[in-house]
Amino acid sequence: MEDNKRNQISKGGRKPKNDPAIHRYSISLNDTENAQFMTLFEQSGMNVMAHFITACIFQRTIKTVKIDMDAVDFHTRLTKFYSQFRAVGVNYNQIVKILYRNFSEKKASAYLFKLEKQTTELADLCRKVIELAHEFEKNHLQKDR
Repeated sequence: MEDNKRNQISKGGRKPKNDPAIHRYSISLNDTENAQFMTLFEQSGMNVMAHFITACIFQRTIKTVKIDMDAVDFHTRLTKFYSQFRAVGVNYNQIVKILYRNFSEKKASAYLFKLEKQTTELADLCRKVIELAHEFEKNHLQKDR
């Protein structure tokens, strides 16, 4: 019985590849060439350097991803500003309800007049922000064509 177990072939381990990559090449780069190569590799977004090198050799298309941190910062700040603007709108509605509920018609309209002045100033400021956003987008975010 022990002989039968020893004669059986074990099927453990990794299955062999049909076309294994067995040919290896070595190149040497100086410091500036290496820095340029590493920059290209990082811009490609690939995880495996061997895949990047073979893509370069056989002229496959290589994706480069550039992240404009100014645009990201602009978008983040604009989003925060928009959320604050929405909060002001919610507070505005609450103030109007409270004024009409707690004060007389005359006193509430006097306070609403002051509130309207502030609202027009806020609307002017909002228009300026929109103009600046369009100007920034036109000058800095449009892709080169």
